[in-house]
Formats: sequence, C-alpha cells, structure tokens
Amino acid sequence: MIIKDAIYIGSYVDLAQLPEGVEPEIALLGRSNVGKSSLINKAVRRKNLAKSSSTPGKTRTINYYLINKSWYLVDLPGYGYAKVSKKERQSWGKMIENYLLKRDKLRGVVLLLDIRHPPQASDKAMKAWLEHNNIPLMLVATKADKISRSARGKHLHTISKELGLSSADMLFCFSAVTGEGIEEIKAAWQEVLND
Repeated sequence: MIIKDAIYIGSYVDLAQLPEGVEPEIALLGRSNVGKSSLINKAVRRKNLAKSSSTPGKTRTINYYLINKSWYLVDLPGYGYAKVSKKERQSWGKMIENYLLKRDKLRGVVLLLDIRHPPQASDKAMKAWLEHNNIPLMLVATKADKISRSARGKHLHTISKELGLSSADMLFCFSAVTGEGIEEIKAAWQEVLND
C-alpha cells in the first residue's frame, strides 16, 4: 500500500458527529501511551499528523484521518489509564463500544500492545470482546526498538501465549523509530480494505 495523501478530518466525542459517506474505516485501539499516534505518523510518513499527548489518558476523542481520499484511519481513545476517574473511563468505554458495534463502515481493528510488557487484563478483555463480536482483528506489538532482537522472540511468545493466539492470528512487530513492520502492517490494511 502506498499512502500518498493523509488529512486530519476531526476529533469527535459524539458518534452522531462522525463523518458520513461510504469510505471504509480501520480503527486503532490500545492502552493509553501504546503508540497509536506514532503508528499513524509512520504509516503516512509525517511527523505530526497525529498528535501524541505527553499525558497518558488525555486523548478522549475519536480522531479521523482520511487516507488517499478513499478510507479512514480512526484513532480511538486509549483504555486502561488509572488516573482517569472511573465514571470517565466508563463513558469512554461506552463510546468505544458503541463505535465498534454500530459503525457499519468499520472493516477491522488494529489492537496495539507494548512488546515490553505482557498483555494486561484490559488487553485480554478487549481481544476477547472483539472476537466475541466477530470484529476482524490484527495485533501490533509496538516499541520493538526498545528491546534487543534476541529478546524479541520471548516477548512475542509471551504475548501469543497470554492472548491465546493461533497461527492464523496476525501479530506484527512495529517500531516508530526504525519503521520496522510498517510495510507489512499497511499490506494487511490493504487486504482488510479489499475484502
């Protein structure tokens, strides 16, 4: 996949505000500070299209990016950040759930995990929920540059084991620093969009 054009469309807190039209969507989901903005920026080869916050849990909106004038990358609020009030976490959770269940243009979800840490309870619950609702899923282990190549296999094995992955599940390694994995991820997006 060659991305020639990427435009920030807007940030939304209400599903009724989301862009209308027929363009398919791929959503990015993960814990706060897992690297969703970095993945977007690396995919579109721009440093600051997607703004990342220095404060985990600060992104509270659904952010839309129009890619090649033909489909959207959708950045969903990060989950699992403890400093946010329980009431606020529940409202984000409901917004994310409603988006994932009701958005008929959604073609699949990219679930991001930090390769340095075993999946947490919220990651496991999210994967199980997506599968239960038959939402196509690919997994991306971010921050691959933060661990040695020799340790990577062990970390990926832990992720696979903890999440109960099979050989059919898509798990990619990604580094925003080196660009590792980005072409494979974009090729997988293309497949999802072509289905």
